[in-house]
Amino acid sequence: MSDSNPLPYVVRPIRADEWPAVKELRLVALQDPAAPVAFLETYEKALTHPESFWRERAAGAAEDTGGVRQFVAEAADGSWVGSVTVLIEEAGTKDWAGFPVERDQGHLVGVFVRPEWRGGGVSRDLFAAALQWAWGRGVEVVRLIVHERNPRAQAFYRKAGFVPSGKVVPLDEETELEFLLERG
Repeated sequence: MSDSNPLPYVVRPIRADEWPAVKELRLVALQDPAAPVAFLETYEKALTHPESFWRERAAGAAEDTGGVRQFVAEAADGSWVGSVTVLIEEAGTKDWAGFPVERDQGHLVGVFVRPEWRGGGVSRDLFAAALQWAWGRGVEVVRLIVHERNPRAQAFYRKAGFVPSGKVVPLDEETELEFLLERG
């Protein structure tokens, strides 16, 4: 830990060549007890993805020119302790669930912090980086979707300033709730 960075980690965008770390952290996230209500993918499904999938995922989220950016919190030892990805959704398109996108917006997905790092500001700092990037892309609002049975995540999102929009996203037999943060 240096004097210029008092935190035991730095938050930064990923690089395309870091696909093995992208894969490793995603697999850890998918084994978390909250994974069934936090992610739209299972650990077993993620294991079936070929190397090319992980390479493309990292490359797509590493460039600052596209509509996707992944941020990680990297500990002093080089390990990744958390991550968040921002998707830019353009007005006039449809989102991943098939709903129309009414205005340019950011969408935070894949939020994860290793359990031993929770409660120390990692999520807050990841969100700050993701929001700064999204606002810099000119979005009017940033949203996220959270499972109705994930109160811990909902509590953090409220603390971060997100508020429920009232929109419910059906997923099979479950539902997820949309939370929004207006630019301001």
